[in-house]
Amino acid sequence: MRGSIDGLGSSTPISTMLPAVFAEDDLAQRFVGGLDDVLAPILNVLDCVDAYFDPALTPVDFAQWLSTWVGAETDGTEPEPRLRAAVAAAARLHRVRGTRRGLSEAVQLAFGTEPEISESGGATWNARPLGPVPGKPRPHLHVSIALPDPTPADTHRLDALVAAARPAHMPYTVTVTAAERTPER
Repeated sequence: MRGSIDGLGSSTPISTMLPAVFAEDDLAQRFVGGLDDVLAPILNVLDCVDAYFDPALTPVDFAQWLSTWVGAETDGTEPEPRLRAAVAAAARLHRVRGTRRGLSEAVQLAFGTEPEISESGGATWNARPLGPVPGKPRPHLHVSIALPDPTPADTHRLDALVAAARPAHMPYTVTVTAAERTPER
């Protein structure tokens, strides 16, 4: 939450803008000093407003709010570095939404691991008409990831993410499995 900061001075004190007749008036100086205390945090935010829209510099709570503005695929439980990366990548991911690459990047940003994606489609070119149709006759998409300690919440989160980032016409399934652990030496 934004708020006041003790001892924060105003970048533009009102007392310097008063007519000269009020320069020595103690009541006027104390009155505008109180206004300066109220306005200082607002002026501070306005002076630094560009930093609020930079995912690397903005406060964490504003980054969470910013993620809703840009449509980042976040759920509020991700660690701060992953949240900032998702906000920074949101515009780029919207351009590739519905593609294999876009889905892979969205899953990687959300879970920090590379997904395995299998799909039924295909593309080909043939000089002769009525050639064989590539891919399988029924469309399908399957996304699977391996996590160190998977939970049912991870499966639900992956399902929601794939539902949002897949091609609109494509039926899909998801799988979350436990990653193989390497023995410690």
